[in-house]
Amino acid sequence: MAPNTEQHLLSTEIVNRGIEPTGPDAGSMTFSVRVRRRLPDFVQSVNLKYVKLGYHYLINHAIYLATVPVLVLVFGAEIGSLSREELWRKLWDSTAGYDLATVLAFFAVFVFTLSVYFMSRPRSIYLIDFACFKPTDDLKVTKEEFIELARKSGKFDEASLEFQKKILQSSGIGDETYVPKAIMSPDNITTMKEGRAEASMVIFGALDELFKKTRVRPKDVGVLVVNCSIFNPTPSLSAMIINHYKMRGNILSFNLGGMGCSAGIIAVDLARDMLQANPNNVAVVVSTEMVGYNWYPGRDRSMLIPNCYIRMGCSAVLLSNRGRDYRRAKYRLEHIVRTHKGADDRYFRSVYQEEDEQRFKGLKISKDLVEIGGDALKTNITTLGPLVLPLSEQLLFFATLVKRYFSGSKGKGASAAKIDTFNWSQAASPSSSGTKPYIPDYKLAFEHFCVHAASKTVVNELQRNLGLSDANVEPSRATLHRFGNTSSSSIWYELAYLEAKGRIKRGDRIWQLSFGSGFKCNSAVWKSVRSIKKPSSNNPWLDCLDRYPFEALS
Repeated sequence: MAPNTEQHLLSTEIVNRGIEPTGPDAGSMTFSVRVRRRLPDFVQSVNLKYVKLGYHYLINHAIYLATVPVLVLVFGAEIGSLSREELWRKLWDSTAGYDLATVLAFFAVFVFTLSVYFMSRPRSIYLIDFACFKPTDDLKVTKEEFIELARKSGKFDEASLEFQKKILQSSGIGDETYVPKAIMSPDNITTMKEGRAEASMVIFGALDELFKKTRVRPKDVGVLVVNCSIFNPTPSLSAMIINHYKMRGNILSFNLGGMGCSAGIIAVDLARDMLQANPNNVAVVVSTEMVGYNWYPGRDRSMLIPNCYIRMGCSAVLLSNRGRDYRRAKYRLEHIVRTHKGADDRYFRSVYQEEDEQRFKGLKISKDLVEIGGDALKTNITTLGPLVLPLSEQLLFFATLVKRYFSGSKGKGASAAKIDTFNWSQAASPSSSGTKPYIPDYKLAFEHFCVHAASKTVVNELQRNLGLSDANVEPSRATLHRFGNTSSSSIWYELAYLEAKGRIKRGDRIWQLSFGSGFKCNSAVWKSVRSIKKPSSNNPWLDCLDRYPFEALS
């Protein structure tokens, strides 16, 4: 029996196991009770130090917010009381006492100050366009075909096949996802040859489409960032791209490995930093994962889970810091917030690559992964909130935190007043403070949500904790059903879904949220600079868009 403090994190489900074939209960229906751990209710457990970190960004600009409106009001009142003739006379009288050298010096200082301001402020980063690779139909498999392919490979016993079948049935994955043909081979498929073949297919497919859509020549690209967690050959994947497209010799190239499903936003963050330091440039960000190279042929159930979820996919994104690209850009990057929990051993080992007892290499998934992901997400959105939430939501949220802190710390002495070390997970419960927690409404900050399509359970728990509607998580559920978990590229398939539905309007804000090994949780916020027309080509959803959404997704 779980402790009383953890009972609310557990959910039960009665599973029909069918008719018992053998034994004393042969011929009778059998049932089992499945106990699962839900995401922790992180909106009731917020560490104040991360709230302070987010508010730090606002405080940096508080002087402007406080003084500029006052100055405008005072100046407007002064000017409004004068006629045009009186205004000119006042200006002439006030400047007649200065000689020409003083006036010129004043204007020189003024121009210099403006120049420094405009040169030192961060450059706007625009997303020109992006592409998502869609494999050919001969790589498409249903859930039953997937199990048959695994059976034909001869690498799994019946218990392992049955386990994967059960995972697939509750995964939220549909019957049109893509896997490489090599998984049915009885030979070892985690080879460099198979990895490079799959990488060439998905990466070049996405980049060919990107260059075609944007009419940008590969030689014009100044920054290239590639992220692939498991497959990291020598030469690197970024070098493979440079060789294939014959890119220029002074390109700034980076290859990120081992960073999990959250690496797509990390790659965008790196590209942004490079564009800030290199004016008049464009960057390409490629996010992918190799299914075949990550294939696990053993019997450890915690390492079989990635086999059931990870599917083929790749995204390629074109970013620019050139002002002239504003007119043809789709989005402007507003914020990136990154959270890393790797200092804690439990978080660090939650997704861990190692060998099993048979010396087969695979990704071991911790049973506490959902709880760990929820805590990382709590930290991330608490930092992001002050940057994006309306002022009214921020005031209500912060006032509730302060009220709960002081009501929970009464009578505990001076040591309880240390905000940075106070245990908000205890003080945030209604029983400890008597104050109901205020849950910020993130639907007021964003029009669209692209949450990493890790699994059906994760998407459902995120929807419940963030108070999102079915429409808000529709892109995530549709992507998981149609393409599976494509790792770091899944958030771009979700954005492609929103564009295909014609839902992106000028000024809309999009929240991309991803999480992965480390353990990391990252957010990217984009703002649409124009309304996006429904695409007629070059979108992975065009042949199946009319089938989504449907009730089976929820």
